[in-house]
Amino acid sequence: MTERKKVAFYTLGCKLNFSETSTIARSIEDEGFDRVDFEEVADMYVINTCSVTENADKQFKQIVKKAMKLNDKAFVAAVGCYAQLKPEELAAVDGVDLVLGATEKFKLADYINDLSKNDFGEVHSCEIVEADFYVGSYSIGDRTRAFLKVQDGCDYKCTYCTIPLARGISRSDALENVLQNAAAISAQDIKEIVLTGVNIGDYGKGEFGNKKHEHTFLELVQALDAVEGIERLRISSIEPNLLKNETIEFVSKSRTFVPHFHIPLQSGSNDILKLMKRRYQREIYTERVNKIREVMPHACIGVDVIVGFPGETDEHFLETYNFLNEMDISYLHVFKYSERDNTEAAEMNGVVPENVRVKRSKMMRGLSVKKRRAFYESQLGSNRTVLFESENKEGYIHGFTENYVKVKTPWNPELVNTLHEINLTKIDEDGSVRMDFIKVLV
Repeated sequence: MTERKKVAFYTLGCKLNFSETSTIARSIEDEGFDRVDFEEVADMYVINTCSVTENADKQFKQIVKKAMKLNDKAFVAAVGCYAQLKPEELAAVDGVDLVLGATEKFKLADYINDLSKNDFGEVHSCEIVEADFYVGSYSIGDRTRAFLKVQDGCDYKCTYCTIPLARGISRSDALENVLQNAAAISAQDIKEIVLTGVNIGDYGKGEFGNKKHEHTFLELVQALDAVEGIERLRISSIEPNLLKNETIEFVSKSRTFVPHFHIPLQSGSNDILKLMKRRYQREIYTERVNKIREVMPHACIGVDVIVGFPGETDEHFLETYNFLNEMDISYLHVFKYSERDNTEAAEMNGVVPENVRVKRSKMMRGLSVKKRRAFYESQLGSNRTVLFESENKEGYIHGFTENYVKVKTPWNPELVNTLHEINLTKIDEDGSVRMDFIKVLV
């Protein structure tokens, strides 16, 4: 009997990438490979790349180097967004044997022969217009939660973003497939499913290979809420113009959807939003946050914000800072603007110096710390439900409440992947929240 080969995966970037890595890994395991940790010696290393993070190429080179150190004869494949945008650049990195773009990444098994090293990286990437079909995926690496992909690609033309170039047009999974995948995940005793995609509020577009919306995001949410065996469903990130009041209302009364929204803002200045070609103004954002607060006062609301965009003056930045400071939100994800090839923003005037971008990023991150602290303080004394995770961190086990408060309690392996009703008591020095148990739920 021939010995099975070993494959290891490394994922850069978003939840969507994690769901796709997991799907690619399952297809490779079906071809006779055993998946091992990236820290281990393997016959093949697969790196799922990202085009959003700054220094994507630098990060990639470091990971390849790490793989080569573990086994200098291993076959190295690069897939994903950066592999679609800059295939030749990745192929030229020492040690890389194969680069697969947007349409080819799910066919990795077809491109592997005898795993012998190539003198030069072999590239298979299509014109992005050919990325018009849908491949469903979900990740089940973590025992407590799974990322379920429901949509891919984007038809928006935001001036700073390369994702439409890396992933193609907006298209959705068929509702029936999503529900089947959700049922398959819940059958594996995974308690929480996070819905993911590039622009999930656009769900329904391209469900049957055309531009017609067969179903809406609200219908998706309603159908998932009825799937047996799922304890929790979480919406990852949704555009403010696509988060409708009906969806907010439904989540507030839902059996499984948790009160947690992550809504990209990017800028609190209408002038900058216009330059970014975002499809809303700040007034819409205010309306959405107010609506959530009206029906779910305890909800967690996360915000994406970009600082240092071309043309952002000190006044524009302060407009954004003050807008967020006054708004009842819970935390920020702060992105320091960085130029991307083949985007409109890269050609714009009014370039903000790097030291100013750094300073603004620091200020915004400080605001995020303040906001999260205030949100956690507002939750003290309340009863919540926590799902415990599987890691022992310095003698403690951590978990998240339905409204995304991070809690900790002394390590007990029996708590892993269980739901408990708890009372939030005080904020620890590390910023997480201490708790008292009330009762075991599942």
